[in-house]
Amino acid sequence: MKASRLAAAGAVAATAVVVLSSPAFAHVTVQPEGTAAKGGYAVIDFKVPNERDDASTTKLEVAFPADHPLASVMPEPMPGWKIEVTKSKLAKPVESHGEQLTEAVTKVTWTADGKGIEPGYFEKFPVSVGALPEDTDTLVFKALQTYSNKEVVRWIEEQKQGDEEPENPAPVLELAAASEDGHHGSSATEEAADSASAENASASTAAPADSSDTTARVLGVVGIVVGVVGVAYGVLAGRRRSDA
Repeated sequence: MKASRLAAAGAVAATAVVVLSSPAFAHVTVQPEGTAAKGGYAVIDFKVPNERDDASTTKLEVAFPADHPLASVMPEPMPGWKIEVTKSKLAKPVESHGEQLTEAVTKVTWTADGKGIEPGYFEKFPVSVGALPEDTDTLVFKALQTYSNKEVVRWIEEQKQGDEEPENPAPVLELAAASEDGHHGSSATEEAADSASAENASASTAAPADSSDTTARVLGVVGIVVGVVGVAYGVLAGRRRSDA
């Protein structure tokens, strides 16, 4: 009986370790620095993790939404990367905040002229954009990630309501409502835009991928294992007393 209880406790602990230590799938994502409010301007970061153990990420291509063209798209210069901005004529002119757009940025490409993003690291690619549309809640950016071994991962699948997340989801930017006082965006967004160069001078160097998440998972695993062992010990101790 004692052996079976110990075996069961060990199985629970082992299962907890496997579940919590399994790495979360990392995707190419987009997030604003501050708030991305409808009708305003924002600095957005495309976060690119390297998911391969034997290759570096050497190229990122991001397609900008043609259904909601942006009048202003300005990527921040990044050491170690060559940046190319592609503009295209729109099939149909679009009015954006009183301005008639006949062409817009349709793609931004970053190509490494050094090591790129090495295994175990991620990098952020900042872009100043605006004016953000007022007639949608989200913007979808489809991305292609190229590795040094010529592998291309296509982050282009759009999430459909009610369905599970696709294997290679496209980055989606959530737009906040415009402020009631008529100003678009937030002070945090403005500060992010003004200080983007200073902040990203150090951030442009690839950083360890999700080290804080890994630490949290390890601590969680240790806590669960200690708890399970404690419970097992208490059960055995009680069993000994009752047998006596």
